[in-house]
Amino acid sequence: MSRPSGISAAIGQEHDGEPVRGLPGHLPQGEHILWQGAPDWRTLSRTAMRAHWVAIYFAVLAAWNLGNGLAQGSGLASAMASVGWTLAAGSIAVGLLVGYAVLVARTTVYTLTNKRFVLRHGVALSKCFNIPYPTIASAAVKVDGKGHGDIPISLGGGARIAYPHLWPHVRPFTIMNPQPMMRALPDVASVAERLSLQLQLAANAADKPFVAEPVRGPSRPERPQPSDGHPAAA
Repeated sequence: MSRPSGISAAIGQEHDGEPVRGLPGHLPQGEHILWQGAPDWRTLSRTAMRAHWVAIYFAVLAAWNLGNGLAQGSGLASAMASVGWTLAAGSIAVGLLVGYAVLVARTTVYTLTNKRFVLRHGVALSKCFNIPYPTIASAAVKVDGKGHGDIPISLGGGARIAYPHLWPHVRPFTIMNPQPMMRALPDVASVAERLSLQLQLAANAADKPFVAEPVRGPSRPERPQPSDGHPAAA
């Protein structure tokens, strides 16, 4: 994992020793928390764990087993037994995925301060990444019909955090250039506006051009704000 000097990471075993919830240490003078949040586990189980697709797969498999068993003359009792085992296996698989989503939601804290974005996560091994706003090249937001959504963040200046270290808080299929992502946020548009403002302030402080864009409708990619003055790549 490679990072520019502005990005730092902390790895530990527990969250109990945190001096400030979600942060690796006390805030320095002049810095304060603007917002903290976490993923919604229901949305996370669907969007990151794909639990609903696993449930559909086992339901289709159970229906196929029933039809195939009856077609083969195995008898209703035998076919129903096969269906029962299939549904039991599916329930266990879905339960594990949903349970993991709950644990991820409980152990994740997204923090926006007036200086940086902090991602603390980890079910078994706690990891905390400090990402100062000047190192963020661009950001985007995706909103669903319920107002929940994701905010992927592109890092600039050669910054890179390894994909496995971020998962599941990483934009899918960005293995070569991983993008940290706040996932399954309720009222994601409000969080995007807060981040947009901080990126604008960071751009102004660095004397860089900045163009704000409004949040658009559900499920459409949004670019809350590039700090380098260029639109974010979808």
